[in-house]
Amino acid sequence: MGYKRILVPVDGSATSKAGLREAINLAKGQGAQLQLVHVADQHYIALMGMESSAAGMAEMMAGVKRAGHDILRSAKAAADKAGVKASSVLLETLTGPAADVIVKQAKKSGADLIVLGTHGRRGVRRLVMGSDAEQVVRNAPVPVMLVRAT
Repeated sequence: MGYKRILVPVDGSATSKAGLREAINLAKGQGAQLQLVHVADQHYIALMGMESSAAGMAEMMAGVKRAGHDILRSAKAAADKAGVKASSVLLETLTGPAADVIVKQAKKSGADLIVLGTHGRRGVRRLVMGSDAEQVVRNAPVPVMLVRAT
């Protein structure tokens, strides 16, 4: 059984790029298409901008969305260059972790695999930082391939 629809969360980090490279290689071998996903985290902006005006908050969020579109454009260009069909979607979260939005999108899009870069943190650092990758693995309706950046 091969994969036909692979969901790939991207955030522009080296870890995310490692996941994208692996997803592109897998998609080429399987004849699959990619759905590239970036999550614009409004919750994080709200925490950062507690003392900002509403206009300042809106400006920060617009900047986050622009950056997200740039990240998606770059990821799509990498897929296109490799001859892999890819679509992209910018998602937003107001209240919860990015993992929740990623899992919801996997269900909505009919993905049959999620490929995700991970830092592979352990111990105290993972407890402090949390782990979107771990939450995706726990809640995903499909297999998840974790790719550790070198």
